[in-house]
Amino acid sequence: MKQIWDTWNSWSLIWRILGGLVVGTIIALVAPGMEWLDMVGNLFVGALKAVAPLLVFVLVINAVCSASKASGMGRIILLYVLSTFIAGVVAVVACNLFPISLTLAGVEAAENTAPSGVAEVIANLLQKVVSNPFGSLTEANFLGILMWAILIGIGLRQASQPTKDFMSDIADAVAQVVRWIIAFAPFGVCGLVYTAVSTSGLEIFTEYGKLIAVLVAVMAIIALVTNPLLVWLNVHENPFPLVLRCLKDSAIMAFFTRSSAANIPVNMELCRNLGLNKDTYSVSIPLGATINMAGACVTITVLSLAAATTMGISVDPLTAIILCVLSAVSACGASGVPGGSLLLIPVACSLLGIDTNIAMQMVGIGFIIGVIQDSCETALNSSSDVVFTASVEYSDLKKQGVAIALGKDHEPYVEHTSHTV
Repeated sequence: MKQIWDTWNSWSLIWRILGGLVVGTIIALVAPGMEWLDMVGNLFVGALKAVAPLLVFVLVINAVCSASKASGMGRIILLYVLSTFIAGVVAVVACNLFPISLTLAGVEAAENTAPSGVAEVIANLLQKVVSNPFGSLTEANFLGILMWAILIGIGLRQASQPTKDFMSDIADAVAQVVRWIIAFAPFGVCGLVYTAVSTSGLEIFTEYGKLIAVLVAVMAIIALVTNPLLVWLNVHENPFPLVLRCLKDSAIMAFFTRSSAANIPVNMELCRNLGLNKDTYSVSIPLGATINMAGACVTITVLSLAAATTMGISVDPLTAIILCVLSAVSACGASGVPGGSLLLIPVACSLLGIDTNIAMQMVGIGFIIGVIQDSCETALNSSSDVVFTASVEYSDLKKQGVAIALGKDHEPYVEHTSHTV
């Protein structure tokens, strides 16, 4: 059994999920009515629903309590956070311009607690964030989970290093459980696709195509428009040599690994080739793999708004801003493993009054389109870690009167007084 399990995990998750998608589609067309296959999809969604609250709780605590206090990191962290928030704003605009409605089971029966106005949004927000932390975990109140995790994480910042290491170990353990569940994603996707195709026919893929198009388009705008604009505002030089270099050397590898954590060594080597300060990038790159999550913010925002559109929930401008902030904060707690952002979709859905069952169906759809979505998301997240780290250092060097050439290879950093870029 161990040999079978190891062989199964040795195959690319992308190809396994594609296989599950194809098999589920074929079975739905030739042999509809197989209830056991429908149950497989339900079990997969149920497992995700069970682990999601705990995952959010421990990941956010670990991210907050382990955040670096190193000097010179302030502007890099600011760019990380600002880029992630801007990604949410662009996603909201795109979803308003191109609204997406999906076929979901139980939409009519779902409990629709959509807020009627801004005051109710704020009231619901405050009530949920102060809910009992244990109740929040058992009831999947993601707003309460997020708030308590942030507060506990801040409290643990003063804890001893062994305590922080313990929290890191707990986060790693929960992430490992998620990896085990995701290992069964091809079977879950097979069941979900089977149910969707047998119920709605092949037209279901047209909906998914629109969803993928919006996601990829928004991520492309972030990578090629808003991120270069942030670099230009920081350095006042043509940003595209640096942006394109990072896309070539970092994004392509991240596209195939689909893991920000796995791409850390690649980014480290790229920073070394660019001649950046090791004391800076040795902290900023691992930190970026945790909190620089523009792609994850796009995924969370687009899929939650697609669920809102499907259920006929209107999102007013102030609620949209709150959603962008919430998605950005949630994205910062996303796991650095494939599919890590999908389990945070219910956090944003809860703000809009969307039933947990509907939210978890959106998570399931996220796994179906994850072959493209997660690859593009990780490519954007990981490559921008280097983009912002380099832009801050280039800005400092330019202020010192040092000539800079963005995106070019340079000798390893020695010290600012003698460093030439």
